[in-house]
Amino acid sequence: MSDFTFSTLEYQRPDFAAVGAFAEQMAERMKQAGSYEELKALMKESEEASKDFSTMCVIASIRNTLDTRDEFYEKEQEYIDEQMPMLTPKLLAVDEALLNSPFRADIEREYGKQYFVQKELEKKTFCEENIPLMQQEAKLTSEYQKMMATAEIPFEGKTLNLYGVQKYFEHEDRSVRAAAVKAYSDFYHKNEERLEEIWDELIKIRNEMGRNLGYENFIPVGYMQQGRTDYGQKEVESFREQVRTEIVPLCEKLYEAQKKRLGIDTLMFYDESRVFADGNAVPAGDDDFMVEQARKMYHEISPETGEFIDFMIDHEMMDLKNKPGKASTGYMTYLARYQSPFVFSCFNQTIFDMQVLTHELGHAFAGYMAMRHQPVMEYYSESTDIAEIHSMSMEQFAYPYAEQFFGEDADKFRFAHLQEAITFVPFGVAVDEFQHICYANPSLTPKERTLEWKKLEEKYMPWRKYDADDFFDRGGYWYHKLHIYLYPFYYINYTLTTMGAMEFKKKNYENHEAAWEDYLKLCKCGGSMSYLETLRHANVHNPFEAGSVKNAISVAKDELFASKYMQEN
Repeated sequence: MSDFTFSTLEYQRPDFAAVGAFAEQMAERMKQAGSYEELKALMKESEEASKDFSTMCVIASIRNTLDTRDEFYEKEQEYIDEQMPMLTPKLLAVDEALLNSPFRADIEREYGKQYFVQKELEKKTFCEENIPLMQQEAKLTSEYQKMMATAEIPFEGKTLNLYGVQKYFEHEDRSVRAAAVKAYSDFYHKNEERLEEIWDELIKIRNEMGRNLGYENFIPVGYMQQGRTDYGQKEVESFREQVRTEIVPLCEKLYEAQKKRLGIDTLMFYDESRVFADGNAVPAGDDDFMVEQARKMYHEISPETGEFIDFMIDHEMMDLKNKPGKASTGYMTYLARYQSPFVFSCFNQTIFDMQVLTHELGHAFAGYMAMRHQPVMEYYSESTDIAEIHSMSMEQFAYPYAEQFFGEDADKFRFAHLQEAITFVPFGVAVDEFQHICYANPSLTPKERTLEWKKLEEKYMPWRKYDADDFFDRGGYWYHKLHIYLYPFYYINYTLTTMGAMEFKKKNYENHEAAWEDYLKLCKCGGSMSYLETLRHANVHNPFEAGSVKNAISVAKDELFASKYMQEN
């Protein structure tokens, strides 16, 4: 299937009844398999059916996010969300047949133990009592996503969406920056009541799911849904503490220097995105220019990335331009039938666009490689904590090519991007701790939860000042982070993997060929190993070990403080 483009792919509504009947028959046939070869043939037949089914579901999801106002795909997504939980028991019965198969040892010998680790996790995170709860959860998260996608923010005579207004956070005129942040804040403040209700309902629903599965609350289930098998809450807590002691003081110094560069007395939140007094780096061309430069860059990085970027562009597997009604998010997913990643985002003519072309395409490159090197569909996707190393490391590998995208602003891009990579981490761990607090303390009122966010800002972002924006100042900033609503306990991955990306940065300086070889190892192995096993396979350190955060950020810290932009202070 090499001759296709995304826009011409035919969509057919998934036949859940037929898939369910097929799964029931497959489970019985697997139980009756008389040899490993017979079972293996059935596994292949099941996988081929899964590819067709999942591909149709993904096409519907992508087209729904491309235009959340499209009623046809909105209804298709609602239908899929409604039907999927009811299909899950039949799919798990197929897994159960494999888990209990007399040929299980043969499967493990050929595909490794992780094949069954994943299936055990899926089994542990599902029970039939949770089906109606999963359906309610999907409706609520869809409502949140549509609310964000259809945001209309009046600003300077224009009507902008959430991505569009953020461009003005970097504006040269401080009053314009302040007004843009106020307009952004006002959108969330205006919708605060419904946002509170959605979050309150999600906490109740998810905690009930956890209790139905035998846990005190949702937190253990959230960890398992993220595929975590070799670390837990204690390790994450210790990592957050390393961030507080090692990175928060560093960020305070970086923002103090930025305040001096901007020539202001107090750095406000609306100043944080304006890194340089004479203007941030901006793309040297329009959206199409940026994509073409990305094609050139990936051809220069390696033969593998060159082949990959041609595939993505030729098959229209990227949709990056900002458009009305488009979901306010960025993601990589994949169409298994076509062995193809798909990248979605919203350009806004800032350095963010370069991050899309490296971060999301880093995800996509890893998926592209795994789909071509892993023997089973189960290994096409890695655990979420590994996935972000692919993306964030690709951002670092792209640094030598910044001139192609930003011209004379290339050094500005590199400095601002590296500073943002470091200063993001405290926010990332705050998002994680906030979720733990909310699920562990379900009796908190909405206003009390928002106060908890304010406390976390004081703990992890003591420099943060909102300048009389009452809503953000009392803790309303968390509402904008869709991961809190849509992807429970995902966000810590960005911070853990920042350490891996910084390590790849260091390795790349020391020996580019060796660093790239380790990166390819990381991408090719997909989900065939656990988190810590994958790190060892790619020669990356464990971020939970004492001193790991300090060691991981050492090169970035030295590079930032040696920069001419720090010396100017």
